[in-house]
Amino acid sequence: MPPARCPVAALSLFSRPEVTGERREAAIHRIQGLAEWLSETAEPQLGPGALHDAFCRALKARGLPVWRSALGLEMLHPELSGTLDIWTDEEMHMDAWQRVDPHGRRIAKRPVYLNSPIRVVDDTGRMFRRRLDAPIEDMPLLEELRRQGATDYVIYPLPFIDRWRTAVLSFATTADTGFTPADLSALERAARLFSPYAERHVLRRIAIDLLDTYIGRSAGERVFEGRIERGDAETIAAAICFCDLRGFTAFSDSRPRETVIETLNAWFDCVAGAVVPHGGEILKFLGDGMLVIFPLGGDPPAACDSALEAALEAAARMETLNAERAGAGQETLDFGLALHVGEVAYGNVGSQRRLDFTVIGPAVNQASRLQELTKALGRRILLSGDFAARIRRPLVALGDHRLRDVAAPVPVFAPAP
Repeated sequence: MPPARCPVAALSLFSRPEVTGERREAAIHRIQGLAEWLSETAEPQLGPGALHDAFCRALKARGLPVWRSALGLEMLHPELSGTLDIWTDEEMHMDAWQRVDPHGRRIAKRPVYLNSPIRVVDDTGRMFRRRLDAPIEDMPLLEELRRQGATDYVIYPLPFIDRWRTAVLSFATTADTGFTPADLSALERAARLFSPYAERHVLRRIAIDLLDTYIGRSAGERVFEGRIERGDAETIAAAICFCDLRGFTAFSDSRPRETVIETLNAWFDCVAGAVVPHGGEILKFLGDGMLVIFPLGGDPPAACDSALEAALEAAARMETLNAERAGAGQETLDFGLALHVGEVAYGNVGSQRRLDFTVIGPAVNQASRLQELTKALGRRILLSGDFAARIRRPLVALGDHRLRDVAAPVPVFAPAP
């Protein structure tokens, strides 16, 4: 759902003149104890889907004729726009909205959103109701519900504190008379009681997704757990991967910004699509370069094998990308990638109030210097002697070479053809 309204626009039914005191009292009586039930049931570890399921069953237990309910929550994720939990008496499932569909359309441009009740609520910040007693042409979802036996539909905006994110909660019924005025009053009050618990889950999900997106899953977990003090670091053994594009400075100087960004993203996709499935953690994007670690854990040879497999897969992906670029009349890309292994300090470094969660140490520096050697040796992938000693596959020895700022020459290897 696109960011839209400020939640203050989501006026309560109880603030409207047509809601009488009798109806207000009846609604409050109808959901007596729901606030206490929510406080006891909504444990932090209970996900929004499970909470939504329990909530709908609690409404039915209080005599509300709810046949179907949908909880729409907007997220802050690079790929997902939001989630939609759909509950019925028989089942519950979740749909995830991609930010961009296969046709390149963002959600705000898709017919499924443009012709939906959610769009009405996003635009107005108010509840929306539609009786389903006749065919509906302007909203396919409501016509589908009508054909399934629904007689009435209502959707409420949830009044989140976060004004940049939208959230909605809808209900449908199969009762012959639809929702009565008392039903609507009770459901609106119930939605407002449910809102802070839904927002709690959204804020937690956003925090985790942002950390995962910008600093990586493992580092993000450590930060979320409270590892945020400068100098808070641990020593780990890891395979270290440094890679970057060759000649990209000249490339970027002579291309439009959009072309440069598109090319960088395609290159990063090739590497990330290879290293992440093999257990690599992307720590940094450094201009046109990337720093990745593969923690050794209890099986260093397996971790190093995985790192090399990832490097070879990245090279294969680049071959595919270059074939596509050549077919489109575009310049092909070249790169260098180095693999080293050693102990690194893994944690927080930086200024007092601006920190970076990364790896530092001589092993990191040597991996960076080894990557610089790839161009001179005409190799896309180079391995240090320390890394090669842990590999269980054939390699090509390239002799000892001096690395910048490294005192003694080091043995260098390459993957066997």
